[in-house]
Amino acid sequence: MTTVLAIETSCDETAVAIVNNRKVCSSIVASQIPVHQQYGGVVPEVASREHLETINVAIAQALEQAQLDWEKIDAIAATSAPGLVGALLVGLTAAKTLAMVHNKPFLGVHHLEGHIYATYLSEPSLNPPFLSLLVSGGHTSLIFVKDCGKYETLGQTRDDAAGEAFDKVARLLKLGYPGGPIIDKLAQQGNPQAFALPEGKVSLPGGGFHRYDASFSGLKTAVLRLVQQLEKDGGQVPVADVAASFQETVARSLTKRAIACALDYGLDTIAIGGGVAANSGLRKNLQAAAVEHNLRVLFPPLKFCTDNAAMIGTAAAEHLSRGHTSPLTLGVESRLALTQVMKLYQPIE
Repeated sequence: MTTVLAIETSCDETAVAIVNNRKVCSSIVASQIPVHQQYGGVVPEVASREHLETINVAIAQALEQAQLDWEKIDAIAATSAPGLVGALLVGLTAAKTLAMVHNKPFLGVHHLEGHIYATYLSEPSLNPPFLSLLVSGGHTSLIFVKDCGKYETLGQTRDDAAGEAFDKVARLLKLGYPGGPIIDKLAQQGNPQAFALPEGKVSLPGGGFHRYDASFSGLKTAVLRLVQQLEKDGGQVPVADVAASFQETVARSLTKRAIACALDYGLDTIAIGGGVAANSGLRKNLQAAAVEHNLRVLFPPLKFCTDNAAMIGTAAAEHLSRGHTSPLTLGVESRLALTQVMKLYQPIE
């Protein structure tokens, strides 16, 4: 049984967790949302400074909550890619320092691999192969999970990520930041069939449309034009109906592609990860479609949908069990494809 202390600082949450294989011993998440709300989005330099001020306290809290000392920790892990470079450096430097001081193995973890492993926290019996739908503010991808560290991207967004589209639509509706939770709450009060909005299909060179790739930029523009037209007509914009129609369109688009992908590749399980996995519209659509096609769809607990360190620790524990560790010379990368995840680890001797 491997116990890992993990750190996640890829964006605007300072998170530290202690995980024993797929069991969470402690999980601390210090959100920076109130700090960034005044700017309408994440400011990288501000995020880095906030991580610096919070990281040591979060580490101490994680150890206290788990009631463990350093002798009981088998390895130290941190997110090393992708993400905001300054923010990643805070967590990675802290993890390397702890690994050296306490003479523990060190592992750098891919942020998206962490989101895949978030589902393992509620489904400890889950094992590959399965399909992962990763939907967040920065990523929207369909991933064929073949094994730990072995992934194939089958579909992705060609422009805005789903979470990014939520933030942009919330901004144009003057709802504030972050947009996902606000739109989801408003959508409960609106009519999802009030307005017909485009799903954003991706054309193929030889004709027809891509079965798995998505596009949300056009949908965002369609909402903008709808709001402008409603304002031009002089009536009050039915914000709840617009939010519900937008959310339903995103959920329908993602569901259609995920189901088609799973069926085409003969995969009976779809695991959802990322902040948009908390969206009620997506959960409702996917669960209904899964029942219809005799598929299993798995969502992480809500607290593990958004960025957290428990998912990073779970991924690290799996890699460590296979003999994978990272060199202390490992750096951070703002962009790194999930298919290149094994670049983070040393060859097994």
